[in-house]
Amino acid sequence: MSAVGGRRPPLQTNRIDPLNYRHHFHAGNYADVFKHVLLLQLVRAMQRKEKGFLYLDTHAGRGGYDLSVTSILPDGRSREPEHPAGIGRLWGEAGLPAVLNDYLALVRRFNDRQGATGDELKFYPGSPWIAKLLLRPQDRMALCELRTDDAEALDFDFARESRVTVQAIDGYIGLKAMLPPPEKRALVLIDPPFESKAEFTGVRRGLGEALRRMPGAVIAVWYPITERARTDEFHYAVRELAVPTFYVELNIAGDGSLLRMKGCGLLILNPPWQIDGEIRAVLPVLADRLKVDSGASAHSAWLVPER
Repeated sequence: MSAVGGRRPPLQTNRIDPLNYRHHFHAGNYADVFKHVLLLQLVRAMQRKEKGFLYLDTHAGRGGYDLSVTSILPDGRSREPEHPAGIGRLWGEAGLPAVLNDYLALVRRFNDRQGATGDELKFYPGSPWIAKLLLRPQDRMALCELRTDDAEALDFDFARESRVTVQAIDGYIGLKAMLPPPEKRALVLIDPPFESKAEFTGVRRGLGEALRRMPGAVIAVWYPITERARTDEFHYAVRELAVPTFYVELNIAGDGSLLRMKGCGLLILNPPWQIDGEIRAVLPVLADRLKVDSGASAHSAWLVPER
């Protein structure tokens, strides 16, 4: 239920989850910038139609992150923050494309509402707040998060926000539970932690279930690029779904780099009209601003062409 008129009842959870992934380590890094700029473009594209839609985030994480808090590794060592090489490369910069200025304005709104002063970047929004700051009164948001402490924090964060629901469940179960929505329009973000080598298989299975329930859903899937062969296998599996699919990839370093994750990508199934051209226009700027070495590159193509 939404929070109109007061707080929602306490979030119901019934398990302690063993997942190790904590996004705070990576908040505001190059992958977040890439994902959130494209998410902004997708939401704007969905809003070209007046009719409302459901935004469903299957692996929502926390609503936002305090960048001033030191990330501590399991062995007690502090971890170097990643945001200076991500959002830090854009913050306060002039001469950027309009979509990047739009993205930075959203980050600034979140930063300000969390209590930051002046031009200091202290707080970074997760995907839930990127979307919520964009949604119209007729749009609705559903957030799934399996990790109980993150789900509780997420529920607290959005307790007074209207037309938002938080579920402490596996996001793939959320696809079955929430599609198709009453609005009959949906934008789904699948952004798993990829802790397991089986995650690509889980995503493929989830996509099949989502499309079975709602063939016209717009679905965006974020994925890391660590092994090219595994990424190609994933693309092949998605191609078999036989729905229009556009993909975008950003590599911040070349093959010779020692970075484990040299890049990331976003698959968009049933992409909104003309979104491919809008994304392609900003890709070179992202690659240039976020690069680690001269091997950085950006690429986009239709995996399954529009009919």
